[in-house]
Amino acid sequence: MYIAKYKALLATIQRPGIDKLADFLEKSDFYTAPASTQYHGAEKGGLVKHSLAVCENMGLLTTAFPRLQTQYSDETLKLVALTHDICKVGFYTVEMRNKKDHTTADGVFHSGWGAYPFFAIDDTLPIGHGEKSMYLLLSMGIPLSVDEAAAINWHMGGFDDRANSYGGGRTLSKALDTWPLVAALHMADLAANSFDGI
Repeated sequence: MYIAKYKALLATIQRPGIDKLADFLEKSDFYTAPASTQYHGAEKGGLVKHSLAVCENMGLLTTAFPRLQTQYSDETLKLVALTHDICKVGFYTVEMRNKKDHTTADGVFHSGWGAYPFFAIDDTLPIGHGEKSMYLLLSMGIPLSVDEAAAINWHMGGFDDRANSYGGGRTLSKALDTWPLVAALHMADLAANSFDGI
């Protein structure tokens, strides 16, 4: 259901390179990857669910803040929401770790240690986070406006490690002041994490 919905939304975006992106995602782990290792969407398929939640939240924001709807097309809002985290393609792996277990699968109590699968990070293209998503889109020939590029690049807002430096903090602040889309994507992403749990 989630995969079909994502593909249908992506297909409505009329940009050069979208077919190449769709093919890339199909051949990658995008539709099976988690959205994180242990926080939001830490489950198989969590990444596609998270991307859809961010897209839905962008729709809610345009209702709450009509300026977004007059300043940005539906295509722009969908594009940045659906692709902001493609940097997580080829990013996660599964490893076995020991943990103490207190119940069996059938609910019978016991105490002991067992090996369980956990999501772990194995970044196959270590060039950053938001900037990696932006790079992937541009490398597929998808043209981005400066607003779109800035929103994808800074979608983590103050949680981006670059924002903790003097220069990075000033750059993020200027981006937020310059392009409302930056704040909108960050808010939609944060809402998906904090409110939707995805």
